[in-house]
Amino acid sequence: MARAICLRLLTMAPKTRAQLAEALRKRDVPDEAAEAVLDRFSELGLINDEAFAEAWVDSRHHGRGLAKRALAAELRHRGVDSETVNEAVERLDPDQELETARRLVGRKLSGTRHLDSQARTRRLAGMLARKGYPPGLAFRVIREALEQEGVEVEDDFS
Repeated sequence: MARAICLRLLTMAPKTRAQLAEALRKRDVPDEAAEAVLDRFSELGLINDEAFAEAWVDSRHHGRGLAKRALAAELRHRGVDSETVNEAVERLDPDQELETARRLVGRKLSGTRHLDSQARTRRLAGMLARKGYPPGLAFRVIREALEQEGVEVEDDFS
């Protein structure tokens, strides 16, 4: 029974060991049986939290533009241990993170042209903050983008 549950869940999408353990617990699978199946699946490579974390970081950064902080929170929420989370997010190149922030701001910039520079800055900073970008990087990228448009940016946003 535990084996069938895990196989069905894994055919839908990759899962962490913690996610599978929780699914088995919810279906009242005895702990001993659950551990045996999870151990065997790990031995066979069907459960691999390291590979899951790396794929998650690549996918969610490139697809949604999430920064390290947001990616780490999502992985921890899925039960990935801290060491694996740190290794996965540290693979993300800081230059790539900066470029992604610039791309995100570039996409949203034209939709804010009707606002004053402070409101534009707040709106763009909020968008980047929700994606996990630190304030210093966010305001640097926003300042660059607005200055490229010829908008004078006030110093109190630094």
